[in-house]
Amino acid sequence: MTKHPGFGVMLTRLLDHRELSGQELADRAGVTANEVREVLTGRTPSEGLLRRIAPALGFHAVDLFVLAGLEVPDDMAPLDAAAERWAPYIVTDALHLPVPQRRELLQLILSLPQEARLSVFAARRLAPLADPGGRVIRMLQYRNLGWTGMAKLLAVVTPTYLSASTYGAIGFGRKELTPRLVTDFAALLGINARDLAALTGVRPRELPPPPPPEAADAAVLLWEARRLSAAQARHVAELARSLRGESRGYFVNLPGS
Repeated sequence: MTKHPGFGVMLTRLLDHRELSGQELADRAGVTANEVREVLTGRTPSEGLLRRIAPALGFHAVDLFVLAGLEVPDDMAPLDAAAERWAPYIVTDALHLPVPQRRELLQLILSLPQEARLSVFAARRLAPLADPGGRVIRMLQYRNLGWTGMAKLLAVVTPTYLSASTYGAIGFGRKELTPRLVTDFAALLGINARDLAALTGVRPRELPPPPPPEAADAAVLLWEARRLSAAQARHVAELARSLRGESRGYFVNLPGS
């Protein structure tokens, strides 16, 4: 298991990769250079600082909370952990639709009324934060994906086809991250693969290509579906399946199939 280097080291790697100084990050985020400097040298970031630097870096704030090993605030968590059952079906069926229908499905997700949060979000078998693999898996769990959902979606949108238990092993530090996995996880997270490689310290052997349109759409659909209750997610999943008509199978590695 690769020991987690600490958020300051991860952030330093990211800034170095982007050729961005701590002062420049501070200016973009509207914080002081000293606040950024303290984090880069090992101080635990505050909630307020993470919320400010996330958009300056082009990240979802929830991902920075996970990477920093901090508890995710309720307002950043998925609305309903029970929607985990439907999230992978929404995305996989949507990706097998023509692009216009895929866009309509996304607009439906965005248009559904925001329901009240009834309980604190608690993903099943939440990955520990002892190593980079655990943090990446937890980032996916905060997109309402369980291990089985990860296996289904990654098999459709990337060249990776692994068992659900393998994703659990990555999350619990029993299987190392590889450059291929980092590239594939990045596609589903909607994060630049080179950024995620810098954060995890797992460098690709060659420059990873940009994700195909299907993977980019999958990342957006998965992220936006976080706002749905289980009942809403089921409705959207059933609609996506009905739009496919009689087709019941899924293409593996959909991009380029």
